Amino acid sequence: MRPPNEIDFWRGFALVTIFVNHIPGLYFERFTYRNFSLSDSAELFVFLAGWSMRVLVDGPGYAVSPKWVLLRLESRALAVYVAQIVLAQVAIALLAAASLALDAPFLLDWHNASAVFNDPVRAQIGLVLLTYQLGYFNILPLYVVLMFIAPIVALLHRRARPVLLPFSLSIYVLALALGVNVPTWPVEGDWFFNPLAWQLLYVSGFLLGGGDGLAAAARRHHRRLRLFALPVVLLGLVVAQTNFSPDPIAVPPPKLFFLFDKTFLSPARFLHSLALVALFAGSFRWIARQTPAPAKFLSLLGRNSLNVFCAGSLLSLIGQILRFLYGDLVAADAAVVMLGLTIMGVVAWGSEWQDRMRASLAKRSD
Repeated sequence: MRPPNEIDFWRGFALVTIFVNHIPGLYFERFTYRNFSLSDSAELFVFLAGWSMRVLVDGPGYAVSPKWVLLRLESRALAVYVAQIVLAQVAIALLAAASLALDAPFLLDWHNASAVFNDPVRAQIGLVLLTYQLGYFNILPLYVVLMFIAPIVALLHRRARPVLLPFSLSIYVLALALGVNVPTWPVEGDWFFNPLAWQLLYVSGFLLGGGDGLAAAARRHHRRLRLFALPVVLLGLVVAQTNFSPDPIAVPPPKLFFLFDKTFLSPARFLHSLALVALFAGSFRWIARQTPAPAKFLSLLGRNSLNVFCAGSLLSLIGQILRFLYGDLVAADAAVVMLGLTIMGVVAWGSEWQDRMRASLAKRSD
């Protein structure tokens, strides 16, 4: 397994933050960085997804044909899609089981789940099509879409490099200007994470994850970028602490350009997430020296992000159900967090153990 590195560390950090933030009311939720920032772990997760995809295609995938790039990336997308379907079904089963065990029928309405029980035929079709999404389980559908478009991003970068960023930016601008989003079904609404907007952050991570072009320029001018990023990050801190948000009535059209909208990844959130990257990029070495054990643990989680994300999402739902039972007890909240992180660590270790076993068996067969 690869040693701890910056991508895995911050991805593990995002996974832990998502786990904690997805248990509303949890005492430790107030210490996650979304309370001190305009953007949050969702932006970090998507940015790192683009970055890691660039590492993949610039590594073993760089010299292979476009056909093999397509097959490799789409196979990963299919794996994420299957994980989303299984994850949604297990979450629904958890809500149903808790409702029966606790004699609490209202749990069937949690997180937009009621359609599964009231209109199961159409809801099951919607789950497969990703047009029906449960609350707190809606970032993986975005990731599925981003993984399915990954070959387009990779091939555009390979064959028409100057086109990639303007093309992505054009889609983003049009989505915000026209308010275009992907509709949900059978429950009327739109995707919580609009892929037409969030793809820009994914593409930005892809471009900045390389060693040439925009990435090379960013590395050459990293100190200057940090100076520009610092006031942006501090402004985000003020916004978060004061709960400031632009009045939708007061801002001029197109309004989405001036709001702090998460669904459309409005420019303020997008720029703030990039400012955080500029400010903290390169800090992993110092963090690893100062806190080696947490750095190794978070890197372990980040190396096995899909399995850990699925486990963390289900653990968050279990944590929500447990908080329904015991209420606001700090000691119980601490137990939930410690147990959750332990299980996430075991899942990551088990994933790597399986990989080592496969590699060992492959060597023996040779």
